[in-house]
Amino acid sequence: MIVLDTHVLVWWVDGERKKLSRSAVQALQQHGRRNELLVSSVSFFEITTLERRGRLRFNMPAAAWLASVRRLPEYRLEPLTDDIAERAGQFGDAFPGDPADRMIAATALVLNAPLVTHDDRLREIQFLQNSLVNLSEGAFG
Repeated sequence: MIVLDTHVLVWWVDGERKKLSRSAVQALQQHGRRNELLVSSVSFFEITTLERRGRLRFNMPAAAWLASVRRLPEYRLEPLTDDIAERAGQFGDAFPGDPADRMIAATALVLNAPLVTHDDRLREIQFLQNSLVNLSEGAFG
């Protein structure tokens, strides 16, 4: 299983493979074939919010795009649990302040699953180093 950060989910579903490293594509393909792509429910909140604010556009309403993701068998929506919320709340002040990033990173840590992200701020967090799939070409965190 691997956890997809929100932007990775959007890029992968929309076929924007060029934004992903070879190692990330391989990991996504491998886990996708086994229906092991985990998506935090917080990503749905983030996508809806970004579309509402005009920072993300699809060729259909976000609600329709999200409905199509829900129907894809390779994705498993991971709800925000009390364990995940507690873990996210334990991150120190050095962790990026974006609550969505905190919840997605905590999801990966609680589930002991690698996180696929392109977010430089998340990749710099020391305790996440062993659970990252880095999108820089050739790098596997």
